[in-house]
Amino acid sequence: MLAVRRFALSLGEATEAPHHEYSSFRVRGRIFVTVPPQEDAIHVFVGEADREQALAMYPEWAEKLLWGGKVRGLRITLAPAAPAAVKALVRKAYDAHAGKH
Repeated sequence: MLAVRRFALSLGEATEAPHHEYSSFRVRGRIFVTVPPQEDAIHVFVGEADREQALAMYPEWAEKLLWGGKVRGLRITLAPAAPAAVKALVRKAYDAHAGKH
């Protein structure tokens, strides 16, 4: 989790703030990643195309994230996850929320 935190905060304008019982990473006030209290997983708010690609490529550690009754991104279990792929997904979520496409 420490590597994810360091990477997320290295992205321009990214901040960390509480979000209910979770931690969240935000850019310009918009959440792009949340971290449940156990810190064994992260929630990455990517678009549908990135989500579906990750689900197809990484079924052993990526699953659909339901948020507010809708699929909003990915729930990534960190222990088995490929660090480079996690970093790429966090970056995609950041770019989408920062207005970079």
